[in-house]
Amino acid sequence: MLTLLGSPRRCCDGLTRRETLKAGALSALGASFTLPGLLRAEEKASRRRGKAKSVIALYLLGGAGTQDMFDMKPDAPAEIRGEFKPIATNVTGLRICEHLPRLSRWMHRAAIVRSVNHKAGCHNPLPSYSGYEATLSDITTTKDTYPPSMGAVCEYLKTGGGELPAYVYLPCYLGWGTAIRYPGPYAGFLGKRYDPLFTECTPYVDKPPEKQFEPQPLRGEPRIPNGLLTGGVTLDRLNARKSLTEQFDDQLRAAEGQPALGSFDRYEQRAWGVLTSRKVKAAFNLDSVDPRLRDRYGRTLFGSSALIARQLVQAGVRFVNVSWDTFWERFKLQYEGWDTHHRNFPIYREYNLPYFDLTCSALLEDLENHGLLDETLVIVLSEMGRTPKINKDGGRDHWTYCYSVFMAGASIRGGTVHGASDAHAAYVKDHPVSTGDICATVYHCLGIDPEMPVRDYAGRPVAVAHGGKPIREVLT
Repeated sequence: MLTLLGSPRRCCDGLTRRETLKAGALSALGASFTLPGLLRAEEKASRRRGKAKSVIALYLLGGAGTQDMFDMKPDAPAEIRGEFKPIATNVTGLRICEHLPRLSRWMHRAAIVRSVNHKAGCHNPLPSYSGYEATLSDITTTKDTYPPSMGAVCEYLKTGGGELPAYVYLPCYLGWGTAIRYPGPYAGFLGKRYDPLFTECTPYVDKPPEKQFEPQPLRGEPRIPNGLLTGGVTLDRLNARKSLTEQFDDQLRAAEGQPALGSFDRYEQRAWGVLTSRKVKAAFNLDSVDPRLRDRYGRTLFGSSALIARQLVQAGVRFVNVSWDTFWERFKLQYEGWDTHHRNFPIYREYNLPYFDLTCSALLEDLENHGLLDETLVIVLSEMGRTPKINKDGGRDHWTYCYSVFMAGASIRGGTVHGASDAHAAYVKDHPVSTGDICATVYHCLGIDPEMPVRDYAGRPVAVAHGGKPIREVLT
């Protein structure tokens, strides 16, 4: 007898290790995509050896202009090359922007991919998080039919219960500061139970700006939602509530029999673990951190989030995302972020690059000092790049046809550059790299097979990297 997965809703919650076929195979999908085959592929993927135990993704929302960071063109015309000059790094022949002096001392542990491109539209984060390159009709919301992010796949493959989530997203969900919800970071068709643990924040500046184009250090710290026991609730009372809640939940599931309710268990277990976990609370407690270390990261929301990311990785979290978001709609702060249509060079020179340089280099140093850099992959990416030509407002506009991604740490061949842009950093000259290739490289570093299939919303098998291949030239 053959038992098939019942409904699309069942499929959208993903394939778990508990689901089995009583007999036979899904012959309509072909021998390579039988359910036992999918389970074997998943189990094999989770057993593969990867040098990276964890990933910290630094996501620069808005589209960082990497020709003003990692792929400078000093010989191009002035309207292309801009105002910055390249400087030497500790790797012979590898030059980066003069406003990244601290990071220039870490190029021996880093690789730069200078030929990333996609045609999925501007400000579309879905390709960079998942490797799925499709133009979306709406980039201000997310859907359950979208493919999962890399972090969500890590959450999906998490084995055992445990108090720690596998995927944490700091300091807020992507787009919260502009009152929208960008697609990309979510679990999509795997089911909401594999979404990240999103933190919350309340950003502020020392002195409210008088003009929208005057960025200041954005202060604040990410916090766990409802992370404190309030109203005199003790752990004993909390456990008593849990016991009573579980009784009601058991009855509800027995009565309804809805597969989608399986997500409730995972939500509850993760929330309970985070609420009571000493490791998680310790990771978010910056008061116990040496003030000198906090200074090295920069006492900004981005810097504090990166420091907490290191502590979460040290505690055992597998995938941590730290976003540099903008907060103009909610707080009238950081109007441009990395979306610099105006005053690109003053914003980069006075704020973006110095604070990024401070935080990213401190993170690499801190990871190394704790013996974690050899097992932690750090990746810096955006949803796109910026135009080669500077516009009339001194800014650069949207550009997806060629930009750079920075990788360092575990599994990365230090001091390497892969791919090349043309003389104006406009189009790929050599070795084009897709967002799927970037995601496949991350999966490979983690020991996850980039071709591991998962079920989409319609029940069809989809490779997690969407056909992307690891970039072997940047790997050890």
